[in-house]
Amino acid sequence: MSERREAYEALDLALRIGEVLLSSGAGAADVSATMLEVTRACGVRNVSADVTFVDLTLRHQPSRDEPAAIQVRRVNRRPVDYANLVEVDQAVTELVAGRITRDEARDRVARIVSTGHSRPRWAVTLGWGVMGAGIALTLGGGPVICALAFIAACGIDATQRLLPPHRIPTFYQQAAGGFVATMIAVLASATSIEADPSRVVTSGIVMLLAGVGILGATQDALTGFPVTASARVIDAFLNTMGIIAGVGAGLTVGDLLGVGLVDLEVGAAGIAEAGVIVVGAALAASGFAFASYAPWRALVAVALVGGLGQAVLLSVNSTAVGRTWGSAVAAVVIGAVCHLAAGRFRVPPLVVVVPAIVPLLPGLEVYRGLALLAQGHDGVLELASALATALALAAGVILGQYVARPIKREADRLERRLSGPRMVGRG
Repeated sequence: MSERREAYEALDLALRIGEVLLSSGAGAADVSATMLEVTRACGVRNVSADVTFVDLTLRHQPSRDEPAAIQVRRVNRRPVDYANLVEVDQAVTELVAGRITRDEARDRVARIVSTGHSRPRWAVTLGWGVMGAGIALTLGGGPVICALAFIAACGIDATQRLLPPHRIPTFYQQAAGGFVATMIAVLASATSIEADPSRVVTSGIVMLLAGVGILGATQDALTGFPVTASARVIDAFLNTMGIIAGVGAGLTVGDLLGVGLVDLEVGAAGIAEAGVIVVGAALAASGFAFASYAPWRALVAVALVGGLGQAVLLSVNSTAVGRTWGSAVAAVVIGAVCHLAAGRFRVPPLVVVVPAIVPLLPGLEVYRGLALLAQGHDGVLELASALATALALAAGVILGQYVARPIKREADRLERRLSGPRMVGRG
């Protein structure tokens, strides 16, 4: 009975850790591997894991003549909190290394998930505003447009904060966010502002796309979890349709009011403005990371990698390969650099990867497709291009992780060989 209880407690700890990882956007393969590492560290063998979009299951059968112990945990949808993810990842590392016991790990995980967020809510709203302003900057927006994008992003965050307590589905939350961003642009366009407020709409679309989770869906599809991948794809599709519905409703209201938001010319698209675009991308990536409660030490890495990805995209776009391939190459670079550098900042690569690709999300293509549809033209090609770009980003990031893995192993091996006896730390 004592051994059975020990096994149950180990499975429960692994499931609680898996829930934090899955709700933070981790792929099913990573969640499954981490849960099995936890059970092995707790001395429990012969465990199998099953991960779906809403459930985590662990099965333990000590021998063929004993019944299996099965534990299932329902995954609750919660806002992404990278601070919790980092702390849970550190607890798993220490548990696997034997520096803490199972009971200590359980107490630490319970404290992490029960403690409130590490930042005040108003600061998070400002972080979303900074992200919106950064996206507007990458689109060539001036001070007025960046200020409007800041206001729109804060408005979207406020809207999406009010709806969840009423159990409004995510589809309608996305639609409300898209409508708010579009209406702010419509109101600005109705004034005498000498700027193109349609860039405000694009900034709002990028902000909403950042939470869609196409990266996790693509990773699950590529790593052999088709059921979880299918569920995530459907969820991402519905959320994206919510954005399209909200923006489309806003554009329709604008047309009824006699205010058009159709034409969009990217102002900062030349080589002379490349520095501005890179700075905007770094600002947008770090703003997203801050709003997702990433640790302060990670913000530097996020800004650097986000700016690097935008620089690579600009370089590739200067050739004739097109934006989709440019996004793929930039994503491969981001994935590789994050895998190599995340350990230096003591955070999981996911904490750096997701914010770094935010400035590359195809908000512009989505807006152009919607604008063409609002005019009665065929905007399907633009929307298809947006989908291709999103998939290229997700697949490129994962490929970059695979490319960097052997490089990191060789670098660590070389470092250990050249360092010699260490004077500080474990030698």
